[in-house]
Amino acid sequence: MNLKSERRGIHVDQSELLCKKGCGYYGNPAWQGFCSKCWREEYHKARQKQIQEDWELAERLQREEEEAYASSQSTQGAQSLTFSKFEEKKTNEKTRKVTTVKKFFTASSRTGAKKEIQEAKAPSPSINRQASIETDRVSKEFIEFLKTYHKPGQDIYKQCKLFLDAMNHKRDLSIEEQSECAQDFYQNVAEKLQTRWKVPPEKVEKAMDQIEKYIMTRQYKYVFCPETTDDEKKDLAVQKRIRALHWVTPQMLCVPVNEEIPEVSDMVVKAITDIIEMDSKRVPRDKLACITKCSKHIFNAIKITKNEPASADDFLPTLIYIVLKGNPPRLQSNIQYITRFCNPSRLMTGEDGYYFTNLCCAVAFIEKLDAQSLNLSQEDFDRFMTGQTSPKKQESDSFSPDVCLGVKQMYKNLDLLSQLNERQERIVSEAKKLEKDLIDWTDGITKEVQDIVEKYPLEIKPKNQALAAIDSENVENDKLPPPLQPQVYAG
Repeated sequence: MNLKSERRGIHVDQSELLCKKGCGYYGNPAWQGFCSKCWREEYHKARQKQIQEDWELAERLQREEEEAYASSQSTQGAQSLTFSKFEEKKTNEKTRKVTTVKKFFTASSRTGAKKEIQEAKAPSPSINRQASIETDRVSKEFIEFLKTYHKPGQDIYKQCKLFLDAMNHKRDLSIEEQSECAQDFYQNVAEKLQTRWKVPPEKVEKAMDQIEKYIMTRQYKYVFCPETTDDEKKDLAVQKRIRALHWVTPQMLCVPVNEEIPEVSDMVVKAITDIIEMDSKRVPRDKLACITKCSKHIFNAIKITKNEPASADDFLPTLIYIVLKGNPPRLQSNIQYITRFCNPSRLMTGEDGYYFTNLCCAVAFIEKLDAQSLNLSQEDFDRFMTGQTSPKKQESDSFSPDVCLGVKQMYKNLDLLSQLNERQERIVSEAKKLEKDLIDWTDGITKEVQDIVEKYPLEIKPKNQALAAIDSENVENDKLPPPLQPQVYAG
């Protein structure tokens, strides 16, 4: 195999990982290639444009209705006083309808702070419910952490409580709108920490991590893989796809990792464990930490194998291999959860954002993986996908001398079985082909005979009557003399 051609199939230019708007931050496929900041700007623009168009449509329809009504009234000769009252009535009705349209099209995430405070005063069943052990532990840690911030810590705790109460009243909103509320809250709190409370940047980052942990521990069961989305359907599709690709080997992906080295094998196992463990975490930052640990184990495995630092071209195919080998549960749901509710600054910059973007690229590659990406013929790729055959196993000659004879014999037997299976499939294929040829030949002969019969039809004539005796019509047959008998001339 050509190493360059293999890499060309899965190579991703590092510039493609960045926001397509050119701001320098990492983009994300879930945000259509934008970073969190640019995506929110584009989202707000599109949303305001839609609201403006709906508003103009409502006004135009209202205007047309008024004109039609005024025209009908004028033809009936209505008095001016009555018309004035009609105008006043229609103006009041218009104001009421416009207000209703405004309320209908106004984004729910822009609800005023006063309204949120009023909603927060209402008792929430979920807040009053007995918290779990983990929630209690997180709450205690959060309170202890805020004590170091003194006055700002009290305000932060109050803002978090108000936000949680407000979110409890917004459960009927779509998951995108709830995500927008969370992102707005993160941004507002970060700005207050920097401008109003003059908190240093390094302490702002720590505070935002604790705020995210405190909030999302409580919101996790409501916003992770909600029933209103198709996240679960995507999870099942990705898992089915990965199971169908179980035959993909490291050589096909050009993975620069030698698992025969014990240290490398341990790193691969740890990487798989970390990517699977991501699903057990409840906080987006903890899920990101699992992805980061997995990625670092991958870099270490490549470094040990090659005896040199790993490059980005080595990392991505190895990450794809780890995902295929581990088949992490609810992969798409975890990616969507991180995208929607993680602190956006973590996804836009830093190693967490870089590794997360690469994971999104790996999943996208797996979903679109084809024969060309693996340098296989379409026929072989289809046979591997349907399970008719599998790539050749490791040859016994390639084992190190320390491997026991039983393992070598096992792989030799597996290779023989694979060859016998291929021969059997070839014989069955040829037999089916011969059977088809015989059927086609029989059908061809039958058709030719039918054509000849139709062209030259066979006419069967009736049998001719037997010849009668010469004197059969002679009625006086009995009076005839006997026939002459031959006589021998005695000479």
